[in-house]
Amino acid sequence: MNIIKILKKTVIDSQIYVSLMGTLFAVFFMKEQNTFRFPTILLIFITYFSGYLYTKYQYTKHFFKILVLNAVAGIFCAFIIIHNHNEIRLMKWFIIVILGLLYNSFFLDVYIRKIPLLKVFYVGLVWALVNCWLTLPEFSIPIFLISFFYITALVLPFDIRDMNSDTVKTFPMLIGVQNTKYIAYTMVFISSIIGIFYLKPLYAVAFFLSSIITYILIYFAENKRDDTYFSFGVETCSALPFLFLLIMEYF
Repeated sequence: MNIIKILKKTVIDSQIYVSLMGTLFAVFFMKEQNTFRFPTILLIFITYFSGYLYTKYQYTKHFFKILVLNAVAGIFCAFIIIHNHNEIRLMKWFIIVILGLLYNSFFLDVYIRKIPLLKVFYVGLVWALVNCWLTLPEFSIPIFLISFFYITALVLPFDIRDMNSDTVKTFPMLIGVQNTKYIAYTMVFISSIIGIFYLKPLYAVAFFLSSIITYILIYFAENKRDDTYFSFGVETCSALPFLFLLIMEYF
């Protein structure tokens, strides 16, 4: 049990895990679109990691350290982009960072996280923009829709987890847990259907298998479940398309 607690504190609570899952989700589409590059992977991971650290620790005593870390991370990301890409990629990255700040920032009177029901769609939007815009020469509508619906569906179980502590109205509070799951099922279904018709065959299969696991994890999502179920189990769904792809490619 102590090992599990240590892993949870160092990997999950530190935001490393969610950042890695988001990065692997992006890698899946980068490989499918033949835009796979290690500098881009590093850029995405650092952006996710610094963003989630900022969101979690901005109201704590560690905020100044996080602010300095984010400033260094921002400079490093800009260097990566300028050295390996172009000013257009820099502009895209900057816009996504601004969208992240609008989600939850101490210096704003009203931010996205305070607006009822909007949070889940906004997270889906930002993750989708990373996959369909930041990493690609041109905006890809199919990849945007696949990412948007899939990630939005994955955020809904977290609203189920937090329904007794959230101060802003969420779907589980307004329509109940079961109806929230129905919305999530529908979004995963739409995402998988678009994936089947748009993605290359091997990638479509990998995404379809991921959708099945995602259905199961959403089905068993309950408010009484331990946080690890969501922070590890549900969060892992983002990386499943890439993991299934690896299994099919190499085994």
